[in-house]
Amino acid sequence: MNDRPLTLMAVHAHPDDEATGTGGVLARYAAEGIRTVLVTCTDGGCGDGPGGVKPGDPGHDPAAVALMRRQELEASCEVLKVSHLEMLDYADSGMMGWPANDAPGSFWQTPVEEGAARLAELLRRYQPDVVVTYDENGFYGHPDHIQANRITMAALAMTALTPKVYWTTVPRSMMQRFGEVMREFGADGQEPDPAEAATMADIGLPDEEITTWVDTTAFGGQKFDALAAHASQGENIFFLRMGQERFTELMGVETFVRVQDTTGAAVPENDLFAGLR
Repeated sequence: MNDRPLTLMAVHAHPDDEATGTGGVLARYAAEGIRTVLVTCTDGGCGDGPGGVKPGDPGHDPAAVALMRRQELEASCEVLKVSHLEMLDYADSGMMGWPANDAPGSFWQTPVEEGAARLAELLRRYQPDVVVTYDENGFYGHPDHIQANRITMAALAMTALTPKVYWTTVPRSMMQRFGEVMREFGADGQEPDPAEAATMADIGLPDEEITTWVDTTAFGGQKFDALAAHASQGENIFFLRMGQERFTELMGVETFVRVQDTTGAAVPENDLFAGLR
């Protein structure tokens, strides 16, 4: 054994993604004395501007939005006790099909090998024992999430490191509950659009395919507060509507698929660091 601390690295696409899918594990493992490293790939410039102004609308300034979101991200990291924040600062590519997808300098337009080389430097610097990112579809098809997966897997291949690697996911058993809660807290209580409902039905995995279930209930307050730190995006952060108690009840377990492992730890497991301590 060496003196290097056990380390978790989470690779996310935008400011606020760190709180939604991994806020619980970041807070939990920080509390357990594990070094936590967050890599945020884009500047979030396609988020809402002040007053909720949308990208492409008059008054939306991507540079100003990116600066605001950087400050919110730093506040979120403080809440979650993230040890190190690394920003790759690629331009936010927006949702699939947006004009920003094709903008020079956008994350989606960045060659995978270029982004992977930068991330590989961080992997060598921090030597994480666990790496978490999205699946190959970016969980729900967002171009920047897909690109985050691509550069993470390519970066790992560029190094001699062999961390446990996880992709975030949601059990299908939870999706029905999400749908019910979304209708309960929806602005008009309307039924979701059929196409949207079909897309949601494809998100996540059957329960039996999920390898790792981490109980983060004790850190639900931190996770909620980290999301709330991204106040400028509050209109888009559905989970803030339900309040901390209901949020923790619904979001108190974070789930993953283990895609790389050299420890031989049995699955299903309840700890990303199973086999490492």
